Formats: sequence, C-alpha cells, structure tokens
Amino acid sequence: MRAMMFAIQEINSNANLLPNITLGYALYDTCDSVTIAMEEMLTLITGSKRYIPNYNCQMDSVLTAVIGESASAISIAMARILGTYHVPQVSYFSSINTLSNKQEFPSFFRTIPSDTFQTTAFAAIVEHFGWKWVGTLAEDNDYGYLGVHLFSEQVEKLGTCIAFSETIPLFYSKERYSAIAETIRHSSAKVIIVFSGDTNLLPLFGEITEKNITGRTWLASEAWSTSAFLIEKDQVNYFSGTLGLAIPQGTISGLQQFLFQLNPLQNLEDINIKTFWENSFGCSWFKNLNSNETICSGNENLSTVNNAYTQVSQLRITCNVYNAIYAIANALEDLFSCGNNKESFINEACVSERDMKSWQVVQALQRVNFTDQAGKQLYFDQNGDPVAKYDVLNWQIRADGYLVYGKVGSYDASMPKGQQLEIDEQATLWNGATSQPPVSECSNSCKPGFRKSILRGQPICCFSCIPCPEGEISNGTDFTECLKCPQDYWSNKNKDSCIPKEVDYLSFEEPLGITFSVSAALGVCQTILVTAVFIKYRHTPIVRANNLEMSFLLLMSLTMCFLGSFTFIGQPSPALCVLRQTVFGISFVLCISCIFVKTLVVILAFAMAKPNQNIFKLFRPFHQRLLVILTTLVQIVICIGFLYSSSSSIQKNREAVVTKIILECNIESGMAFLFAIGYIGLLALVCFALAFLARNLPDNFNEAKFITFSLLVFVIVWVSFIPGYMSTSGKYVTAVEIFAILSSAAGLLVCIFFPKCYIILLKPTKNTKRNVIGRSHQTSIRSM
Repeated sequence: MRAMMFAIQEINSNANLLPNITLGYALYDTCDSVTIAMEEMLTLITGSKRYIPNYNCQMDSVLTAVIGESASAISIAMARILGTYHVPQVSYFSSINTLSNKQEFPSFFRTIPSDTFQTTAFAAIVEHFGWKWVGTLAEDNDYGYLGVHLFSEQVEKLGTCIAFSETIPLFYSKERYSAIAETIRHSSAKVIIVFSGDTNLLPLFGEITEKNITGRTWLASEAWSTSAFLIEKDQVNYFSGTLGLAIPQGTISGLQQFLFQLNPLQNLEDINIKTFWENSFGCSWFKNLNSNETICSGNENLSTVNNAYTQVSQLRITCNVYNAIYAIANALEDLFSCGNNKESFINEACVSERDMKSWQVVQALQRVNFTDQAGKQLYFDQNGDPVAKYDVLNWQIRADGYLVYGKVGSYDASMPKGQQLEIDEQATLWNGATSQPPVSECSNSCKPGFRKSILRGQPICCFSCIPCPEGEISNGTDFTECLKCPQDYWSNKNKDSCIPKEVDYLSFEEPLGITFSVSAALGVCQTILVTAVFIKYRHTPIVRANNLEMSFLLLMSLTMCFLGSFTFIGQPSPALCVLRQTVFGISFVLCISCIFVKTLVVILAFAMAKPNQNIFKLFRPFHQRLLVILTTLVQIVICIGFLYSSSSSIQKNREAVVTKIILECNIESGMAFLFAIGYIGLLALVCFALAFLARNLPDNFNEAKFITFSLLVFVIVWVSFIPGYMSTSGKYVTAVEIFAILSSAAGLLVCIFFPKCYIILLKPTKNTKRNVIGRSHQTSIRSM
C-alpha cells in the first residue's frame, strides 16, 4: 500500500510523465471476502455507497483503473464487474491462469506471470533433476486445483507420475491435516509440489513436525516461497532444502526514505499505524500499570527498526505494485500525448483527459511498453500477462538456526526452449544439509541392457526391469523398448551395445577343419602308396588281371576326390565355389566311370570263356577310354551349364546361427552340387547293379565282389548324406559334404584296392596267374 502511494507521489512530481495531470487514489480493504470486494467495486464505479448499476454519480473525478486484488478468487469476481464496465484492472499477485481468458476478462491485466508459466517452470525443475515420482498438495480453491492440474499435465508429458494428490482445507481441520501428513509419510515420493498460500500451510507444517516426517523436498509456489520466516526454529530441519519460485527481486529507489516518513501523528485516519508502532518500538499508547512498556510518543525513528516494513532489499510483490502504477501512468501518457484535441474518436491513440473513456485506457494498456527502475522491459501480451520470469529460491539454515532463502537459479520464459531454466546446483542445499539432489522414483531406473516392464494396475512410473532379448540392446537408462541391432550386428554380453557379428566358416584352424584336413591328407597318402605298389608290381598277375589302365585312372580320380575336399575348407570365394563343385563332380564321375568300365571288363572277360562268343572284341581299350570320356563329359556339361546360368557369389547366411554370419556359396552352387550328386548316383546305381549280377563269377579272385561291396558303401554314404544335408545348416552343411566325399572315396579305395595290396604285399604266393584265373568252382564239380 505504501509503495503504491510512493509511486503515485513520484509520478505526480515528474514533469515528464503526465505533466499538468494529478493522479489520485482511494484505498479499499476487501477483508478477503468476495462479497465485500464486489460491493466496493460497484461503489467505485457508481460513485455512491448506495450503488446504482449503470449510473455514475461521480462528477469531478474519473475512475481510471483498479489495482488489485492479490487473491485470485477475489480478482475473478472483481474482473467480471470491471470487465462489464470496461474498467481496466491490474493485479499484482493474482496468478490463476483462468484470468488470461480475454473473452471472459477483457479488461484484466497483471504484473505477475500466469500460473501456466509457473507450472511450466516447476515441470522444468522436475525434468532437470530427473524426478519421476512426485506428490502434489493443492489449496482448496481454484488457485490450488488449477495449479496442480496444469502441473500434472506438464509432467505427464515428461514421463513423471503423480504419487498422490491431496487437498489442503481452507478451514482448520486437525483430522484432515493429520491425514495429509500420513499420506506423505507412507508415500515413496520424496518431492512434493505445493500450490497454496502460506496461511493454510502452517497447520500442516505443525503436523509434519509432530510426526517427524523428514527427507522430503518441498517445491513452493510463489504464494509461499518467500514465507520462510513463518517456520518456527524447531521446524527448520523438516523444511530446509525447499525450492521455490518467486517473483524476481527488484529495487525501488527512494522507497525506504518514504517508508521512514510514516508517522502515527500525521496519519490519524489510519487505525493500523498505531498497532504497527507499538509492535515496532515495544511501546504502548496507553499507560498499563502492570507493564513496564514505555509510552509511545510518535516521534520514534523508524530507521532504527529492522523488520519486514523497513527491509527493502528483497522487494518482489512490492515491485509488482510499483510497476502496475507505472503501467497505468504510461498508458495514460500514451493516450494524452497528442494534447487536448477533438480526435478522440478518430484516432484512439490521442484523446483529451476530459473525454477519456475507460475502454480507451484498456487499449492503451495493451500497447504499453516501458522500462522499470531495474532496467527490465515491461509489456503485456495478448492475454494481459507480463513476460514470465521467476527466481528459484532455496531455503537454507543460517548461522542462528533460522531459515533464509537464497537465489540459486532463475526461469525466463522468453528464452529459447532448453535455456529457460538455470540452476546453480553447487549453491543448492537439500534437506539434511546434503549437496546431492534427492532421488524420487517409484521404481529404480533400469540400467543399460534392460527395459521397463509396466506393472499391471500401476502408473507407468512403477515398473520392473527385464533384460533385453538376444540381438537387442538398450544403451541408456529407463528404455521402454529395446533397440534391435542392425542386420550384421549382434548384442554384446551386457546387451548395452551392438557389436559386429562374427564371420564364420569351416576353417583350417578349428578342430573340425583340422580333422577333415588330416583325413584328406591321409587319403591322398594312401592313394599314392597304393599307386606306388601298383606301379612297382605292375607286371604281376593280380595287377595285370585287373585292367591296369583303368586302375591307375581310378587311383588318379580318387586322389582328386581327396584333394577336392580341401576346396570345401577355408573362407569361401566365388572362384573357390566354382572349383569345389567342378572338382567334386568330375573326380567322382571319373571314379564311377572307371569302376563301371572295370565291371564291364570282368563280365565280358567271363563271357569270353563260353563257346562261340567274341563280345570282348567289341570292348577294346579304346572303347573303354571312350566310355569314360563320354560319361565324364556329361558331368562337365552339367557343371558348365550351371556356371553359365548362375552367378558365382558368396551369400551371408544369417539364419543358421543368429549370432554369426556364415559365409556360403550361393544357392545356385548348392543346386549344382545336388545335380552333380544325382548324376553320380545314377551311374553308381547302374554300376552297382552290374557288379551285383557278376558277384558270383567263379574266379578265385573275383573283382566284381569287391566292386559290389565298394559301390554298396558308396551308395549308403550318399543316401545317408541326403537327410544329413537337409537337416543341418551353416558351416555344418559343408562338413556333411566333406564327410560324404571322404567316406565314399575312402570306401572305394579300401574295398577295391586294399585286398589286392594285401595279396601283393602279404600273400605274394597267391599272386600267380594260375591262382588269379583258376576255376576252383568247376574243379570241385569234376571231383564230385
């Protein structure tokens, strides 16, 4: 009130602002009553205590504007009446966001930001400290309800949940305050946001102290953020660390000297001054025989007193009042700047003070823009609100044991998003005198490698943490879904990063590759040894009797089979894929062709022993070689056809082993392999049938028996290969192929050549022409 008087006095003495015009004022007390406030509004507008709506009894003075009220509920009632008469109203403390509605309150302005900005600032603080589980307290009026509602909407967008929401009664209720305190005690929320005035909070503070509820961080709305002086000394430990939003601190030059001029002898009409004087100086206006108090003289010096009245270093709401007065003065200056002319209805920006209408002042306030004493620019937006700026205050315990609030940050809504909130965490002290901000969560954060799983029936902030599945990761905290790794990547052991999949193939270094390599080398060595034996004993009957040329060709093709298995081991390449299919197909066809010729030779040789038959003349060595060439040529054509019709490339098999990339020859190479096997199998079956028919020929050393057995082994291996090939995947398909190649080649080598080597090396006495071509079966018949 005294700041308003000072501002009006200062304006009236300013020759540059509203010269030749004197501002007056009238003071009314609403007594915190909506009814009284409405009556006084009508009295102000009509000019009579017996107010008559739509009739103005004032002849000498003009109601320019109304300053106030502080309570939002009363300001709403005032704004409805003043808006009807287009009288501007400027509030210094009513922050409820409802008043920003210009359709409902067209003439309302304020020098305090709307609660919409306050709740946004609170949400920014909650986001800054990562609080996910908070409680709210709302005063039982529109200010409290709307504040909590707006705040809840803001933080829900950030993923923060409301643990509880309680209402603070306007009238004292021990049971209600006790119930609120119990809710706070049993809640796991460590942060509580309170939208209330300080008066209604005092009983709750008492309950909090009585029930010894500590470890809570309170976020104070601007209505009580500067009320630390209301906390008793025995309560400070429960409310230290409180963070609050407050109107930015300002200074008013000359105000303190004006305040010191207050004197009860000069302001006899103000009945409150004498009470204030007694409290300030510890004196009494009336002599009390039972008291040692001195008599007040009225000449005491206020400059010697240190109380809330004389303290002007922490001006906040007072500056809002001061700025409200200057906003109206600057609006009037804007209207009167053109002098006394008759253009008031033609040019709204230029009117005479006698012709001024209240709606014109409203329009001028919408355009007002000036710089206050603190150097801050003041103007109203389209909703009649100023630029939202707040100081962030922190309640800290000072040396004498009382609470004091210090500025630890600020919020400026005019700054870009992300730069609006600034907090000095180093200067902030929390409850318990700790420098670490509290953690307020319903559930502990999920670490990297885990994701949140919402608990049924619980808010989204209450969850359990489950590990990410294989191939997925979470590289941060509180992931709701795990991220799938790219195609050629896999999750590491901790599931917090993707690593390249291991490239795998049947290599020479692994045990399986070593086993196959050694087996193939042994097969080659054995084949070479057999060849050496046959070369050394090539003139012996057992070697000469078994088609020497075809035997050497068969040994050569078996060597190629064993060597060809090496092409299936190692990192695949297009050239290697072509080579393995070609070598495999040709070498095995050459083997079967040689065996086929050898079988025919055995059969024809036996047939020549019968009278009047000369079939063997039709199957001379030339014809044998030609048959081998023709059967092998068919396989060569099959290989060339597949190579020509398909591309030679390497494919990455990602399905066989999900953690690895298996390098394989492409699908066309696999088909070529199967076709080659099919042709080889056809030849083997024909050869097997012939050998089976000739198995009982009466030679002492019948090669058809060994061919039959070797082809039986060959067919069994490759028939078994088919289910094994179809049921395996990855590099084990290659292993099955190698096993079949080595087994079938070894079977041919052992079954056909080892018996001969046994006779040559260990039973040389049987290596005679008579023993080889003898007819033991016929001899036995004659003896019978």
